[in-house]
Amino acid sequence: MPTKSRRSADRLLPADPATRAVARELLESIADAPIISPHGHVPASWLARDTAFTDPASLLISHDHYITRLLHASGVPLEKLGVAGSPSDPREVWRAVCRHWHAFAGTASDFWMTDSLERVFGITEALDEDSADRVFDVINDALATPALRPRALFDSFGIEVLATTDDALDPLDDHTVLAADPGFAGRVVPTFRPDPYLDPAAPDFTARVERLVATGPTAGLTFRAYLDALRSRRAYFVDHGAVSADHGVVEPYTCELDDATAERLFQGALADTLDEASAREFRGHMLWRMAQMSVDDGLVMTVHAGVHRNHHTPTFDRFGPDSGHDIPIRTEFTANLAPLLRSFGAAEGFHLVLFTIDESAYSRELAPLAGFYPSVYVGAPWWFLDAPDAMARYRAAVTETAGFYRTSGFIDDTRAYLSIPARHDVARRADASFLARLVVEGRVSESAAARIMRDIVSTIPREVFKL
Repeated sequence: MPTKSRRSADRLLPADPATRAVARELLESIADAPIISPHGHVPASWLARDTAFTDPASLLISHDHYITRLLHASGVPLEKLGVAGSPSDPREVWRAVCRHWHAFAGTASDFWMTDSLERVFGITEALDEDSADRVFDVINDALATPALRPRALFDSFGIEVLATTDDALDPLDDHTVLAADPGFAGRVVPTFRPDPYLDPAAPDFTARVERLVATGPTAGLTFRAYLDALRSRRAYFVDHGAVSADHGVVEPYTCELDDATAERLFQGALADTLDEASAREFRGHMLWRMAQMSVDDGLVMTVHAGVHRNHHTPTFDRFGPDSGHDIPIRTEFTANLAPLLRSFGAAEGFHLVLFTIDESAYSRELAPLAGFYPSVYVGAPWWFLDAPDAMARYRAAVTETAGFYRTSGFIDDTRAYLSIPARHDVARRADASFLARLVVEGRVSESAAARIMRDIVSTIPREVFKL
């Protein structure tokens, strides 16, 4: 196999020699900084059970919708990629990927995969139809070794904190196992995700709420019992190490309602009789209530807004959610969040991290909000924007209004475990490049840039997520 590395030490750094030199120094200054991942989707069970990964396709392809969506666009049926557990031959999946890998040129997925293959497996050969079987065999053989077990990778990746994202009724058994295991020194924390219990349009909403209320301290299907059950579950998550509650919404609409109105809408939601306007009011009030609870219990509130989920109904019907057809939409924050921020925006200890895929919102809304409200932080570039050029646009849009210290630090937000170091490396290189330009232009001193670089990867995410 060819051995020439594709991971140049100066990859993604500025082309200008003077700026590149400054960026290189900034990178070197944080070379040993651990990875802090306060929001992601790696299952805790992988680390709790520490079982070997089964094959290259299920590990690197089938669960990574960044990859499967573009392959689908290139004419590869999702059922041939093992999506949602569809029967497939792992080697054939890998061959299909390699046959179409040229379509990923210039994408973040290409960079992450190239980096991961070399970093973890020592593979430097380009992916194509000719190399498919050779690369598959190298990965497959490596997966049988102790060094490729989930816990060994956690250590070799230099991960200090890894957050999972968990259903509100998850018993968190895997987190209990990890916390009690003296042989595991890492920190893995759950994240409270209550979305399907707050949205009347969610599948099986009534049944979910009935199960939720049954776990709470107050009997009966009343709005009070519902709120008490949510508080109880949040407390359970806090007891198991959670630091944040995450909310994925189409629009970040919020409103404060009186108790009688909230009760009426709650009963309508259970009976499935709410029209869309009333359902919107209920969702908006529950987002307001979640902020109120975060003020009370200290969980950081993160809001991921602006995604049209499951855009292609036939694909959703066959493969379910997270199968690659979620599409960004325009998102408004200022008016939608006004009720929440009037109530809690200056509350002591409240942290609200706002994520968007609508780039126009960065400079127009999120940076100004974070530049006034002590509770608000601008979330890192997320999902379709967690790529080098988009990260540069993010810093350019946010920094002049909100600076660096009103942002969240990088969030990898991934199910692709092996790509975590590559994703953090991209973010660090993008930030080093942006800071280097400020230094060369005389806008920031070298010493200030060095401090900011250290804080971006360590101090800022620790403080924002109360780690």
